[in-house]
Amino acid sequence: MEKVTRAEILTIGTELILGQTIDTNSAYIGEALAAAGIEVYWKSTVGDNEARIREVLRAALTRSEIVIATGGLGPTEDDLTCRAIAAELGRTLYLDETILESIRRRFTERGLVMSRNNERQAMIPEGATVLPNPHGTAPGLLIRVEDGRIVVAMPGVPGEMRPMLTEEVIPRLGEAFGASGSIRSRTLKACGIAESALDEIIGDLIRHSRNPMIGLLAYPGEIHIRLTVHTESEAEGDRLLDDLEARIRERLGKLLFGRDEERLEDVVGRLLLETKQTVAVAESCTGGLVCHRLTNLPGSSAYFVRGEVVYSNDVKERLLGVPRELIAEHGAVSQPVALAMAAGMRQIAGTDLALGITGIAGPGGGTATKPIGLTYIAIASHDGVTCREYRFLGDRETNKLRASQEALDILRRHLLLRRHAGQT
Repeated sequence: MEKVTRAEILTIGTELILGQTIDTNSAYIGEALAAAGIEVYWKSTVGDNEARIREVLRAALTRSEIVIATGGLGPTEDDLTCRAIAAELGRTLYLDETILESIRRRFTERGLVMSRNNERQAMIPEGATVLPNPHGTAPGLLIRVEDGRIVVAMPGVPGEMRPMLTEEVIPRLGEAFGASGSIRSRTLKACGIAESALDEIIGDLIRHSRNPMIGLLAYPGEIHIRLTVHTESEAEGDRLLDDLEARIRERLGKLLFGRDEERLEDVVGRLLLETKQTVAVAESCTGGLVCHRLTNLPGSSAYFVRGEVVYSNDVKERLLGVPRELIAEHGAVSQPVALAMAAGMRQIAGTDLALGITGIAGPGGGTATKPIGLTYIAIASHDGVTCREYRFLGDRETNKLRASQEALDILRRHLLLRRHAGQT
C-alpha cells in the first residue's frame, strides 16, 4: 500500500470557539477525504485572529501534506484567512479583476449594489489557484507550497463549501497525491446496555482489530460502534467490514437495533408495518417526545393512532381512567400508575399496543425515595401489561431523551418477539 497522505482540517471563526455555531464542516470534509483515500490526522479550530491563524497553519504544515481551511473568507474586517495564509506562506496579495467582476455580476443579477468591502474577497495570494463558487461570492483557493504540500481555503458556509469540496478540491488532491484505496466506515447502533458493559462483550475485538478498527461513541440512550477499514478496493473493504460486523452481531444480538443513518424510530416504524400492529402513547415526563419520534416518519399514519400528553393527575384520571386512589397510594410516578396509563391508553385508542410513561425529568421534584430521573415505562398488548423501572442520571432534556429512547426500545423488543412468533 502506498504511503498514506495525511490531511489536517482548520476551521476558522470566533463563532465556533464561542459555541455560537456548530461545526458540521469538519465531519463532512473528513468523510469525503476518507472516501478518497486521504486520512485526516488532526483538526484545529481557531478564532478570527491573524496571528493565531498563522500559528495553527504553521503547525499543520509541519505534519500534514494537505491543509484544508474553512471560514474567514467573507468581506468584513474579521475575515482574515486569506491574509493570514498569504503572510505565513510569504505570498503577496493582489486584486484579481476576474474574481471582482464575478462578484459584481452576482450582486447585479440579484438586483443589489455591491459594497466596497466585498472587494476584499477578490484579494488572493500570488500563485493561488482560484476555485469557483457558484453558490456565493467568496471563491475558494488552492495553493501549492514549494515542498509539494497543499493549502486549501474554502468558505465556511456549508452550502458553498460542500459542492466546492466534492467538485473542485477532491479531484485536484487526487491528481496531486495519487491517493489510492479508500477508507470505508460503518456504524452499528446498540441500546439497552451501558458502554462499560458493551466493552466487556466486544472489548477483545476493539483491542485486537487493527484493520478494520473499532471505536465506541456513547450518546443518550444508545451507543454507536464505528468500524473503519483502509483498503485498496471498495470490495475488499466491504468484505472486511461484513466479517467484523457478523462477529459483533453474533455477540450483541438484539442489543443492536440499526446501522449507519438508521434511527431507532425508523426500525420501530418498519417493525410496526411488518407485524401490522397499531400503537398509541400516553406520556407524562417525556412531554410528547415519543409521539413526535414515532410520527416523524412518512407513512406513520398506518400504525400510529393516538398520543396524549397527560401531565396532571386529573387528566390521567379523566382521560385514561387511572384510579384516583392508585395515584394517592403510589404517587403519579410509580409502576402501578404507568401500568394503568398504558392499559387505559390502549382501551380508549383501540390499538394493538400502547405505551405509558411517567417519571421525574428534573431538575426539581425529586425526593430521597423518588430521585430525579426515576421513570416507569409500561407497554400494554393483548398479552397483558408489563412495566420497567429506570433511573436516569442527567439534566431534564437528557432524561426526557433517554426515556423516549427506552420506550421505543421496549416497543422494538416486543415487536421482534411478535415477528419471531409469527415466523415459527
